[in-house]
Amino acid sequence: MTTTAVRLLMDVGERMADDLDDLVRAMNAAETEIAPMLNADRTIEQEMAASNRANAATLLRALRDPIGADRAETPPEAFDVIRTVVRRGLEIDVIFQAYRRGQMVVWERFVELARAHSGAGDQLVEGMALFATLLFGYVDRVLLALVEEAQRLRDEVLGGAAAKRAETVRLILDGAPIEERTGSGRLGYDLAARHTAMVLWCDDEAAAAGGLEEAATVLARAAGGGLPLTVGAGRRTLWAWCATGSRAPRAGVTAVSAPRGVRAAIGRGASGVAGFRSSHADALAVADLLGGGAGGPSIVQYDEVEAILPMGADEKRAARFVRDVLGGLADDTARAHRLRETLRTFMACADSASPAAEILHTHRNTVLQRVAVATGLLGRDPGEHRLATMTALELAHYAGGVVLGD
Repeated sequence: MTTTAVRLLMDVGERMADDLDDLVRAMNAAETEIAPMLNADRTIEQEMAASNRANAATLLRALRDPIGADRAETPPEAFDVIRTVVRRGLEIDVIFQAYRRGQMVVWERFVELARAHSGAGDQLVEGMALFATLLFGYVDRVLLALVEEAQRLRDEVLGGAAAKRAETVRLILDGAPIEERTGSGRLGYDLAARHTAMVLWCDDEAAAAGGLEEAATVLARAAGGGLPLTVGAGRRTLWAWCATGSRAPRAGVTAVSAPRGVRAAIGRGASGVAGFRSSHADALAVADLLGGGAGGPSIVQYDEVEAILPMGADEKRAARFVRDVLGGLADDTARAHRLRETLRTFMACADSASPAAEILHTHRNTVLQRVAVATGLLGRDPGEHRLATMTALELAHYAGGVVLGD
C-alpha cells in the first residue's frame, strides 16, 4: 500500500463527505427503486435515509485511517431499519438488495471522483482496489450484524404469535387472497367488522415503549371499539386497527388526551378486508402529511385533511405554494404561528370575530388586532384569493414542519 494511494483514498473520501447529502439522496433513490417497500411510508423511508447517512458517514470517516478501517462498527441507525423490517414481517432479503444497490452507488461515486483527482496518476488502480476492499468488507460486516439482530429479534422479542401476526397483517396489506375467517383466526381480530386504522408515532423513544400502545387503546375506545390490533412498524411507530360498529364522531376521537409526545393519524372507517387495507392507507396518508415530527395537532382524522392531501403529497410544491400565498405569514416562528391560527379560525368562522374569539379563548378585539397584523404580512386582503389563502393556512396548520421555513 503506497502513501500516494492512501492519500488518494483520503482526499476522495473528504470530497464525498463534503457532499454527503447528495450521496445519501442517490443511495435512497437507488435502493427504493429495487425495494419499493423501503419507501412505503414516512417511517421506514426516514429510517432508511438515516441508516444510509450513518453508514456512509461511518465508512468515509474510516478512510482517514484505511489500515484500521476494519474496526468501523455498525451504526445504531442501521439496526433501526432491520428491526422495522422484522416487525412488519418483511423478508430480510430486502435489506440485502438495498445494501448491495447502495454499495454500488458509493462505489460509482468514488470512481468518478478518483478519476478526476489531480494526483491520481499511476496510483488510481491501487487506490480503487483499496477502496473496493474497504467498502465490500464494511458492507459484509454490517449485513452479518443485521442478520444476527434479525434472528435475535425474531426468536427473543417477537416470538411465534407476534411474528405470525405481523406476517398476516403484511400479507393482507399486500393484497394476498386471505379469507376473512382464516385471517381473523390468525390475528385474533374480526376482519369482517368495520375498521378504523391508526398510525401512531412519537419522537421520544422512552415514551414510545408504552405510550403508543396506551394511546392506541385510548383512541380505540373513543372510536367505539375494543382492544386494538397492533403491529410495531418502526422504532417509534405503531400501526393499529380497531373494530367499530359505526363511524365514530370526530369529537369522540380527537377530543381524547394521548400520552405526551404521541401523535396519531386516523383513517376513515371501512368494512371487511378491503376496509382494513383502505383505512390503513388513509391513516398513512395523513401521517405523511403531518410530517412524522413534532408540531401541529396531536390527533388528526382523515376527513379533517382530505381536501389538502393531494397538494400535501408533494412536499416541495406544497412548501412553495404556502410561501407564495402567505408571504411573511409563512415564517416558522411562534408569532407567525399565532397569527396564522387566528386568521385561519377567523376565516373558518365566516370572518366573524366573536365566534373565532370563543374558539381561541381570547377577546374579539384581540382577534381583530391579530387579523389586521396578519393582513399586513399577507400584503392583501385575506378575502382576495380566499380559497388559496385558506388552503395555505390549512397546510401550514397540519403540515407546518414540512411546508414552513426555508
